Amino acid sequence: MPAIIRLLTVSFLLCLTATTAVALDTEREDVRDFIENMVSEYDFDAATLTAVLQSAKKQQSILDAISRPAERSKPWHDYRGIFIQQKRIDAGEALWKEHEETIARISEETGVPGEILVGIIGVETYYGRITGNYRVLDALATLGFDYPPRAKFFRKELGQFLVLAREEQVDIDTALGSYAGAMGSPQFIPSSYRHYAVDADGDGRRDLFSSWEDIIGSVANYFVKHGWRENGEVVASATLASTFSGTVPKKNTLKAKQTIGELSEEGVVFATELATDEKAKLIAFDGADGPLYYVGFHNFYVITRYNRSAMYAMAVWQLGTDIAAARSDSLRAAAQ
Repeated sequence: MPAIIRLLTVSFLLCLTATTAVALDTEREDVRDFIENMVSEYDFDAATLTAVLQSAKKQQSILDAISRPAERSKPWHDYRGIFIQQKRIDAGEALWKEHEETIARISEETGVPGEILVGIIGVETYYGRITGNYRVLDALATLGFDYPPRAKFFRKELGQFLVLAREEQVDIDTALGSYAGAMGSPQFIPSSYRHYAVDADGDGRRDLFSSWEDIIGSVANYFVKHGWRENGEVVASATLASTFSGTVPKKNTLKAKQTIGELSEEGVVFATELATDEKAKLIAFDGADGPLYYVGFHNFYVITRYNRSAMYAMAVWQLGTDIAAARSDSLRAAAQ
């Protein structure tokens, strides 16, 4: 490549970087208000906090990413293909085998089955392989001060991150996560980290970056705190009878407002051992060969508390059950 072209290319890249990563202006009124609030509510030192925020960088790629989440931009058959792959099932089975005693103990203590624990971590981060390359500070500062639709939420999460860093000795400068500031293998946002993470390995810290006991225990605790029912059904495949009189949802809502009996009377055909007065909801997805129908029960909607998406909950459930089936086959083969 000629020298002049190399020079122009480097100059272009430098200009591009300059426009996509800009230092946070701590003289802005909203930033000053944030600092004052953190000083008064959490007893932070104003000068120290200002210096921390001055190191935060606004990144356009973060704003771009939050504008096109996969749950809103992909049909179910494409979304499912991201997660329900043999290599991810195999990796989940390997994780379960490696941490078998921990998963068995935590599942017994909490009532959250192993397939849900590995399913969540498998969908979230491919079992810790993909945890995000954005500095959490940059992600939360970018969204908290330059993403008006949810600025209030992300400013709150930025504050929670700063408190978390103080409580759990998380390095503010090096902590990495998703474009939305979610951290570690279970991808907890800071407020969830502070409220639901547990010290399952007993070392005095809640470490969602490197302690698999804390990671697995914290996922289980999250589900317990959001109402997981031990041995409860999650979802059932369904078909619509020719006499179906209900309404197929154009958009899957995240609350079960009908009952099993009402759905059955409308002509939704599915199998369950739950009582007819249990809450349930018809779910519709775009399959590769046409519509797919399911009925979600209470525990299905508990999964959506982790991520507000019916597709997400279904991916967690299907990945987890596939891993559990593969594990059962392996244990059966080993016993022969």
